[in-house]
Amino acid sequence: MAKITINNYDEFASYLGKEVGVSDYLKVTQEYINKFAEATLDWQWIHTDPERAKRESPYKSTIAHGYYSVSMLAYFWSNLIEVKNVKMMINYGIDKLKFGQPVVVDSEIRVRVKLHAISNLRGIAKVQLDIRMEMKDNPKPVLTGLLTFLYHFEN
Repeated sequence: MAKITINNYDEFASYLGKEVGVSDYLKVTQEYINKFAEATLDWQWIHTDPERAKRESPYKSTIAHGYYSVSMLAYFWSNLIEVKNVKMMINYGIDKLKFGQPVVVDSEIRVRVKLHAISNLRGIAKVQLDIRMEMKDNPKPVLTGLLTFLYHFEN
Protein backbone atom coordinates (compact mmCIF):
# COMPACT_ATOMS: atom_id res chain seq x y z
CA MET A 1 0.00 0.00 0.00
CA ALA A 2 1.19 3.51 -0.77
CA LYS A 3 1.95 5.65 2.26
CA ILE A 4 -0.45 8.53 2.90
CA THR A 5 1.08 11.97 3.40
CA ILE A 6 -0.54 14.41 5.83
CA ASN A 7 0.69 18.02 5.81
CA ASN A 8 -1.63 19.68 8.34
CA TYR A 9 -4.55 19.32 10.71
CA ASP A 10 -7.21 19.80 8.03
CA GLU A 11 -5.78 17.00 5.87
CA PHE A 12 -5.80 14.73 8.91
CA ALA A 13 -9.39 15.70 9.74
CA SER A 14 -10.52 14.82 6.21
CA TYR A 15 -10.14 11.13 7.20
CA LEU A 16 -12.53 11.39 10.16
CA GLY A 17 -14.76 8.32 10.23
CA LYS A 18 -12.89 6.79 7.28
CA GLU A 19 -10.38 4.02 6.91
CA VAL A 20 -6.93 5.56 6.75
CA GLY A 21 -5.34 2.39 5.46
CA VAL A 22 -4.44 -1.26 5.73
CA SER A 23 -0.79 -2.16 6.17
CA ASP A 24 1.16 -4.86 4.44
CA TYR A 25 1.58 -8.13 6.30
CA LEU A 26 4.61 -8.83 8.47
CA LYS A 27 5.72 -12.37 9.33
CA VAL A 28 6.26 -12.92 13.07
CA THR A 29 9.31 -15.15 13.35
CA GLN A 30 10.78 -16.94 16.35
CA GLU A 31 13.75 -14.61 16.06
CA TYR A 32 11.48 -11.55 16.54
CA ILE A 33 9.78 -13.23 19.51
CA ASN A 34 13.12 -14.09 21.11
CA LYS A 35 14.44 -10.55 20.64
CA PHE A 36 11.29 -9.20 22.29
CA ALA A 37 11.78 -11.65 25.17
CA GLU A 38 15.36 -10.46 25.52
CA ALA A 39 14.35 -6.80 25.54
CA THR A 40 11.54 -7.30 28.08
CA LEU A 41 13.06 -10.13 30.15
CA ASP A 42 9.89 -12.13 29.57
CA TRP A 43 11.17 -15.64 28.85
CA GLN A 44 7.92 -17.56 29.45
CA TRP A 45 8.27 -20.92 27.69
CA ILE A 46 5.09 -20.49 25.62
CA HIS A 47 6.97 -17.76 23.74
CA THR A 48 10.54 -19.00 23.65
CA ASP A 49 10.67 -22.79 23.89
CA PRO A 50 9.44 -24.30 20.59
CA GLU A 51 9.93 -27.91 21.71
CA ARG A 52 8.01 -27.53 24.94
CA ALA A 53 5.31 -25.49 23.20
CA LYS A 54 4.93 -28.24 20.61
CA ARG A 55 4.30 -30.74 23.43
CA GLU A 56 2.38 -28.69 25.99
CA SER A 57 0.80 -25.65 24.38
CA PRO A 58 -2.78 -25.79 23.10
CA TYR A 59 -1.42 -23.98 20.01
CA LYS A 60 1.22 -26.70 19.40
CA SER A 61 3.71 -23.90 18.72
CA THR A 62 5.18 -20.83 20.34
CA ILE A 63 3.15 -17.63 20.32
CA ALA A 64 4.19 -14.00 20.32
CA HIS A 65 3.88 -12.01 23.52
CA GLY A 66 0.67 -9.98 23.58
CA TYR A 67 2.76 -6.87 24.18
CA TYR A 68 4.90 -7.74 21.16
CA SER A 69 1.74 -7.25 19.09
CA VAL A 70 1.06 -3.95 20.86
CA SER A 71 4.64 -2.81 20.29
CA MET A 72 4.25 -3.38 16.54
CA LEU A 73 1.46 -0.78 16.27
CA ALA A 74 3.94 2.09 15.92
CA TYR A 75 5.78 0.22 13.15
CA PHE A 76 2.61 -0.46 11.20
CA TRP A 77 1.29 3.10 11.66
CA SER A 78 4.58 4.62 10.44
CA ASN A 79 4.36 2.43 7.33
CA LEU A 80 0.84 3.69 6.55
CA ILE A 81 1.28 7.41 7.07
CA GLU A 82 3.84 10.19 6.93
CA VAL A 83 2.90 13.32 8.84
CA LYS A 84 4.87 16.37 7.72
CA ASN A 85 5.28 19.81 9.31
CA VAL A 86 5.35 18.29 12.78
CA LYS A 87 7.70 19.39 15.57
CA MET A 88 7.06 16.17 17.46
CA MET A 89 4.63 13.32 17.93
CA ILE A 90 3.83 11.82 21.31
CA ASN A 91 2.27 8.46 22.10
CA TYR A 92 -0.60 9.49 24.36
CA GLY A 93 -2.35 6.23 25.15
CA ILE A 94 -4.31 3.16 24.23
CA ASP A 95 -7.92 2.76 25.26
CA LYS A 96 -10.17 -0.29 25.10
CA LEU A 97 -7.28 -2.62 24.23
CA LYS A 98 -8.54 -6.17 23.77
CA PHE A 99 -6.58 -9.23 22.75
CA GLY A 100 -8.70 -11.44 20.50
CA GLN A 101 -6.30 -14.27 19.79
CA PRO A 102 -2.62 -15.16 20.06
CA VAL A 103 -0.17 -14.81 17.19
CA VAL A 104 1.34 -18.22 16.46
CA VAL A 105 4.96 -18.13 15.31
CA ASP A 106 5.37 -17.66 11.54
CA SER A 107 1.91 -16.11 11.21
CA GLU A 108 1.55 -12.88 9.27
CA ILE A 109 -0.05 -9.84 10.87
CA ARG A 110 -1.19 -6.43 9.63
CA VAL A 111 -3.28 -3.51 10.88
CA ARG A 112 -6.41 -1.83 9.63
CA VAL A 113 -6.73 1.78 10.81
CA LYS A 114 -9.69 4.15 10.89
CA LEU A 115 -9.61 7.76 12.15
CA HIS A 116 -11.99 7.59 15.12
CA ALA A 117 -11.61 11.17 16.39
CA ILE A 118 -9.48 14.27 15.97
CA SER A 119 -9.44 17.46 17.98
CA ASN A 120 -7.39 20.64 18.02
CA LEU A 121 -5.90 21.31 21.44
CA ARG A 122 -4.37 24.79 21.02
CA GLY A 123 -2.41 23.79 17.93
CA ILE A 124 -1.83 20.18 18.95
CA ALA A 125 -3.77 17.57 17.02
CA LYS A 126 -5.11 14.84 19.28
CA VAL A 127 -5.65 11.91 16.93
CA GLN A 128 -7.52 8.80 18.02
CA LEU A 129 -7.25 5.76 15.78
CA ASP A 130 -9.45 2.70 15.73
CA ILE A 131 -6.89 -0.09 15.34
CA ARG A 132 -7.60 -3.67 14.36
CA MET A 133 -4.66 -6.06 14.07
CA GLU A 134 -5.40 -9.01 11.83
CA MET A 135 -3.72 -12.34 11.21
CA LYS A 136 -3.65 -13.62 7.64
CA ASP A 137 -6.38 -16.14 6.79
CA ASN A 138 -8.06 -15.70 10.18
CA PRO A 139 -11.20 -13.57 10.65
CA LYS A 140 -10.81 -13.04 14.42
CA PRO A 141 -8.70 -9.97 15.32
CA VAL A 142 -5.39 -10.33 17.12
CA LEU A 143 -6.17 -7.12 18.98
CA THR A 144 -8.39 -4.07 18.82
CA GLY A 145 -8.15 -0.71 20.53
CA LEU A 146 -8.15 3.05 20.30
CA LEU A 147 -4.63 4.39 19.84
CA THR A 148 -4.05 8.08 20.62
CA PHE A 149 -1.23 10.30 19.38
CA LEU A 150 -0.54 13.99 19.88
CA TYR A 151 0.87 15.74 16.81
CA HIS A 152 2.52 19.11 17.46
CA PHE A 153 2.27 20.81 14.08
CA GLU A 154 4.63 23.65 13.18
CA ASN A 155 2.97 27.02 12.79
